[in-house]
Amino acid sequence: MKKCVLCNTERAQLKRPKTGQQICKTCFYAVFEYEIHRTIVDNKLFKRGDKVAIAASGGKDSTVLAHTMKLLNDRYDYGLDLCLLSIDEGIAGYRDDSLETVKRNQQQYSLPLLIVSYEELYGWSMDKIVAQIGTKNNCTFCGVFRRQALDRGAARLKVDHIVTGHNADDVAETVLMNLFRGDFARLTRCTQITTQTIETSDEAAPTAPLTIPRSKPFKYTYEKEIVMYAYFLQLDYFSTECTYSVEAYRGYARVFLKDLEKVRPSAIMDIIHSGEAYQLDTSSTTTTTPAAITADAAGKNTKKARGVTQKQGNCERCGYISSNKLCKACVLLESLNKGLPSVTIG
Repeated sequence: MKKCVLCNTERAQLKRPKTGQQICKTCFYAVFEYEIHRTIVDNKLFKRGDKVAIAASGGKDSTVLAHTMKLLNDRYDYGLDLCLLSIDEGIAGYRDDSLETVKRNQQQYSLPLLIVSYEELYGWSMDKIVAQIGTKNNCTFCGVFRRQALDRGAARLKVDHIVTGHNADDVAETVLMNLFRGDFARLTRCTQITTQTIETSDEAAPTAPLTIPRSKPFKYTYEKEIVMYAYFLQLDYFSTECTYSVEAYRGYARVFLKDLEKVRPSAIMDIIHSGEAYQLDTSSTTTTTPAAITADAAGKNTKKARGVTQKQGNCERCGYISSNKLCKACVLLESLNKGLPSVTIG
């Protein structure tokens, strides 16, 4: 019988995907929870008294996040006021079922729950959007609407912080996606464990900005270990993939990452650390690549492409943070309301 390499007492029951260690279930639970605790403490994600909204979808990541946040809050006395925040995109047979899981989680963890819907905020559900534009660009609409919906819901709850279930695999995939697209501005930001979203109040008063930090406690936690943790503890979660994500660009990055992981299990952390080490040089506004020279000659290079930060303001229509007259959500809504099949947003 091979013994656990950590306690050297119990029988080893699993091999950690992150480290390759053969350990028992008890030690797995302990190291899994402690590593998340260290991520929270070392990065100073919260302060005592903060009201924190857990972005809850009913999937494995958000369910384990809700479980561990409540567990660690009690164990280490963070002093946080926790609640659940869910977004109903309006996808029949998917989100309606997963929200039933969230409602059960609410009862299981005794946490308040707020559900905010696209239909309520925008007058459109994802089913209606896909019926109009098809499945090619639907993830663009959903991503923009979801980010704003989370901020709107957080403003209603009057929270100080939002936590999401983005794990190490998600972060590594985002690094790869930005690298493949040559989006170096986003590449410098995508590995940040905490990001700031400046929103107005729910009534969209432009004079009342509300800054809501958004963090990823699972930034260094492997997806496989989250699945193992949920499975061993028999947590209640919804496991079906979104019916509209089949053609999502992220899927290609995910397949590539899984292939890398098979050859080198540390590839996920290696990619994250590479993204963290990356710094965009904005000291020069002169572009030297052939493509950039051609774009300069054609007058196509924008200030954003040259590393000049655009001034942030508020959307004239809804009051959401925007560097243009209209925020991305309002631009997309305008295209939908006009019956346009697609739209390009900057």
